[in-house]
Amino acid sequence: MKTNIGTTDKKIRLMLGVVGIALGIYLKSWWGAIGVIPLLTSFINFCPLYALLGINSIKKPVNVK
Repeated sequence: MKTNIGTTDKKIRLMLGVVGIALGIYLKSWWGAIGVIPLLTSFINFCPLYALLGINSIKKPVNVK
């Protein structure tokens, strides 16, 4: 499994996951379980949907000559 999530993407996923879980707990709704998905993908640095679509949010190093 090759990583395909960059640092900015990872931070956004962490925030969305925590907010989603918190809202689910606050509203007493099972929809908060959806917050687990971005949280999990941020921890493992891999998004299966990105892999299917060929997306990679990791910045490539710039070659300076």
